[in-house]
Amino acid sequence: MIHDGAGKQGVSAALQVWAVHGVPEVTPGMSVAELVAQYAGALHDGDVVVVTSKIVSKAEGRVVRADDREAAITSQTVREVARRDRVDGPPLRIVENPLGLVMAAAGVDSSNTSEGTVLLLPEDPDYSARQIREFLWEKRTVNVAVIVSDTVGRPWRSGQTDIAIGVAGMQPWRDYRGQVDQAGRALHVTMSVIVDELAAASDVVRGKNNGRPLAVVRGVSEDVLPPGDHGPGARSLVRLGEDDLFARGSKEAFDEGFAAGLRARERRAPQ
Repeated sequence: MIHDGAGKQGVSAALQVWAVHGVPEVTPGMSVAELVAQYAGALHDGDVVVVTSKIVSKAEGRVVRADDREAAITSQTVREVARRDRVDGPPLRIVENPLGLVMAAAGVDSSNTSEGTVLLLPEDPDYSARQIREFLWEKRTVNVAVIVSDTVGRPWRSGQTDIAIGVAGMQPWRDYRGQVDQAGRALHVTMSVIVDELAAASDVVRGKNNGRPLAVVRGVSEDVLPPGDHGPGARSLVRLGEDDLFARGSKEAFDEGFAAGLRARERRAPQ
């Protein structure tokens, strides 16, 4: 168990996060696991390897022709959450994709891919992460966790950050429920999503246009599970159904509520 400077168990005192240099352009059929093994250097038990979804998608052949990017977005849309029509371009669509993620444009990416193509997200990022982890255990005998990261926006903040859309080898969260804070108060809802925090930290060192799609995090070995135990994956973080308190965009929810109110008033009006 790692101790921090105050002697508390289970929380590391410092992290090391670095980008992996020299990774070549990834094309369909290449093995991301072999690229990690070749370019990541000496990995230690308890390290976390962060891999961008972009190279996983390329390796898995998720590159599609897209003369009409909107059609590609539609193909990956399970549910439209919000939409804004624009006079100077295609509509802005926030949708739920087949992974259960609510994202702009369903996560369809047209950057750093050849002209006339777009990248779809990996079909099963948790499985992709497991494959990489198992390869490194079999070929390197090193027990690491693997995160597949992707860039998303946030509904109440400008800009984007990276989150984990695939995870193998670690619990996605640190669960503090049942513990007490420094004032002795019981914690009831605190669950720190460590995998999203590590994905965001990796983005700081990788950058967006530096050709560095891999990063390594050292210092959270207490969160890495034993070999063969991959954990519940990133899919366990998705809120759907009754847990989704914001299933509609604000304007859409307002319009829907306003229309429902009109219908209610009409029903109450004297005939």
